[in-house]
Amino acid sequence: LQWLRNPGPQHEKRTLFGDIVCFLFITPLATISGWLCLRGAVDHLHFSSRLEAVGLIALTVALFTIYLFWTLVSFRYHCRLYSEWRRTNQRVILLIPKSANVPSNQQSLLGLQSLKRNSKETIV
Repeated sequence: LQWLRNPGPQHEKRTLFGDIVCFLFITPLATISGWLCLRGAVDHLHFSSRLEAVGLIALTVALFTIYLFWTLVSFRYHCRLYSEWRRTNQRVILLIPKSANVPSNQQSLLGLQSLKRNSKETIV
């Protein structure tokens, strides 16, 4: 969720949302089309020529191969973008625990520094 809130590159976010919309639109269409092609192939095997049945089966295989290829390439692309973002957008604050050896004025300075931290930073 931090990646979505980050004011970084808008192109990557638009690409992600576009791919999600395409995935939600294409998945039911590919499923229904594949089912109809296989149903037609079964009907052609029983009542008509085998050549048309083989053509419909080949069409189904091609349809699902293209769908799976697009899904895997898109997923891999977005995983790579996310990994790159995580690698380049790390904010870490090291909090030093208060100890008896540190004078009180230095402890108060350390305390003020920890209060001024940004909400996007990670405390370690």
